[in-house]
Amino acid sequence: MTLTIPNAPGSSGYLDMFPERRMSYFGNSYILGLTVTAGIGGLLFGYDTGVISGALLYIKDDFEVVKQSSFLQETIVSMALVGAMIGAAAGGWINDYYGRKKATLFADVVFAAGAIVMAAAPDPYVLISGRLLVGLGVGVASVTAPVYIAEASPSEVRGGLVSTNVLMITGGQFLSYLVNSAFTQVPGTWRWMLGVSGVPAVIQFILMLFMPESPRWLFMKNRKAEAIQVLARTYDISRLEDEIDHLSAAEEEEKQRKRTVGYLDVFRSKELRLAFLAGAGLQAFQQFTGINTVMYYSPTIVQMAGFHSNQLALFLSLIVAAMNAAGTVVGIYFIDHCGRKKLALSSLFGVIISLLILSVSFFKQSETSSDGGLYGWLAVLGLALYIAFFAPGMGPVPWTVNSEIYPQQYRGICGGMSATVNWISNLIVAQTFLTIAEAAGTGMTFLILAGIAVLAVIFVIVFVPETQGLTFSEVEQIWKERAYGNISGWGSSSDSNNMEGLLEQGSQS
Repeated sequence: MTLTIPNAPGSSGYLDMFPERRMSYFGNSYILGLTVTAGIGGLLFGYDTGVISGALLYIKDDFEVVKQSSFLQETIVSMALVGAMIGAAAGGWINDYYGRKKATLFADVVFAAGAIVMAAAPDPYVLISGRLLVGLGVGVASVTAPVYIAEASPSEVRGGLVSTNVLMITGGQFLSYLVNSAFTQVPGTWRWMLGVSGVPAVIQFILMLFMPESPRWLFMKNRKAEAIQVLARTYDISRLEDEIDHLSAAEEEEKQRKRTVGYLDVFRSKELRLAFLAGAGLQAFQQFTGINTVMYYSPTIVQMAGFHSNQLALFLSLIVAAMNAAGTVVGIYFIDHCGRKKLALSSLFGVIISLLILSVSFFKQSETSSDGGLYGWLAVLGLALYIAFFAPGMGPVPWTVNSEIYPQQYRGICGGMSATVNWISNLIVAQTFLTIAEAAGTGMTFLILAGIAVLAVIFVIVFVPETQGLTFSEVEQIWKERAYGNISGWGSSSDSNNMEGLLEQGSQS
């Protein structure tokens, strides 16, 4: 049996010994093209979350019943989140059973069908069903894209490539604001806004037909010849041999486990519980630290600064979305140079400071009872700082970490479960923010979010390991050490022999 240890083929230590074999972000056009193609799922994700805010204004004009019912308005917005939760939960199983490629194709078909239903909806109830379909597609895509990219990526650039998917999400949000602006004077405004979202899904479907399946999924399904053909398009011959050895070692370890896995199995294994706690916790804190509330509240913050123009509010939305996308580009560089944990912590420290500035500005504004002035501009500064700190760190880090911390056999299921946590948290925040702001005041609401960000810092320090540059097997070893102590066999040949003996005993028993 082959074990992955530092300075052995396929490990990060091996790449330290042979730095000429390291690959840069732009070092392989094939992998970059695969990443962008898979990342169109992130574009769909971002576009859908951003487009509905502008479309809803015109939906209310067309359907009087929607205009008169805040419940229908909330349902039209939130039904996509409900669909995304269901899609993310089912997406893990679809990924593991049918593969990453087929899961992506399925998501595209469902999303395109939902876009057609929304664009042609004769009443709000059909529109809601279309929103559910779109949400299902987004949910499956949100699970599939990060895993597909991670499993096809060299370990030394995996973080940056997975973060490209997050860049596509923020780019999709920016695109949605541009589309909203473009169709404001066109007949059937909201139908165009919602219907055009099907175009990227069709494009991705066509491109994915020419993309390979994940080499790791193929290898674990005993389709090794196909897996090697895919890997050969990424690595030169010497590195290819190392990667095959690495996959063979991972396959051997998988044989020690049962072949069929279920959702409850995640909670029966201590190492899996620890991994899922870290991954799901990051997804929850991404939402509960307030990114969607800050994005949502940006027009009000501008009004505090003394600007009341609707056109300026729309312009601000474009600026905020552009900053979010630009921040993600910064994150793509730093996530593989500074590491996931350091990037998350530095991001959270900045988020805390920004939320405190927003809280103070709202408290002081309520005391002075006047718009604009110093505290209004202080609020704008807090908003800008929040986006600047959040986007490079807590934007991409949760998705990147979740794509690499789970064993191969559980990667789809655990990724789906953690993405479901993200969508549930998103829904909770979206449904409670305005209620809390009205009851406790806006300043206190941002103070609460700052307190949650402090808890997030503690959580990251205690529960999230650094995975920068590590192979998947080395990441698995971290959880084993945390769960059972240092019996992993890292470091010496005698320790390696001891580990092989333990595994052999386990297989015989």
